[in-house]
Amino acid sequence: MTPRAPIEWRPDFLERAPIFEPLRARGRGLEATGWPRAAELDRLAGGALVSGGGATLRFVQAGDERGSDLPYERRVFEFGEVVCRREDWHDLFNALVWLTFPRSKAAINARHVREMGSEAPGKRGRARDALTLFDEGGLIVASADADLTRLIREFRWKELFWSRRAQLARDMRFFAFGHALYEKALVPFVGITASALLLDVDETFMSAGLDSQLAAADERVAAVLSSPDSIRTPKDFSPVPVLGVPGWSPLNEDERFYDDAGYFRPGRGGRLADAR
Repeated sequence: MTPRAPIEWRPDFLERAPIFEPLRARGRGLEATGWPRAAELDRLAGGALVSGGGATLRFVQAGDERGSDLPYERRVFEFGEVVCRREDWHDLFNALVWLTFPRSKAAINARHVREMGSEAPGKRGRARDALTLFDEGGLIVASADADLTRLIREFRWKELFWSRRAQLARDMRFFAFGHALYEKALVPFVGITASALLLDVDETFMSAGLDSQLAAADERVAAVLSSPDSIRTPKDFSPVPVLGVPGWSPLNEDERFYDDAGYFRPGRGGRLADAR
């Protein structure tokens, strides 16, 4: 589903909601008018990014890609070509995430291809399902306080997001990763849930600037996703109701919002969601 509002691209759109914060620096490098073209995104990449297979990453218009008979991940792996359809928010956010978290995206690409090699013909394994889930709807949560991390694992949303709000602002950071998650945030609705990878960080991380935090998070997430022993099933992530993150929705300025048990559900967190 591609939201039809806002239909026109404007870089300042990324300034309007905190969830888009990780993408702002790259978005500011795009033209102010007209939908960003693949060539413009490619200019921002500057030939410095690589696929999971080590190919120089290129953003190309749909129809211009090579190896179109190959599965998507293998085509990216071998040719480094990421297709961008015209006026498609899903593809635009995918490109911006590649520009913002290049190591993690390359790790996902490499892991997909590696997992393909061990799958039976016509069968898709649970590890690849998990990779796709994070690629599309992933959230990076960096925490300098193990007690706050525990609240996520235990689904204690009101305590985390409301009662501990001041501490959360000091000791936890949320970075949207999945390009489908960003797409949903264009027209947010109660029910949006992300698949979170939880990072244990220190005070040095928390006091660093945003660019340094994103780079460090990218390196850590890439290391986790590259390991064949990690993230073997979608249940290895922790679900997080993203509209509960303070500042990400005006709804959560009212304490009663967190009493909606249909959205802030009790349950079991991911078994491998912590990355130390």
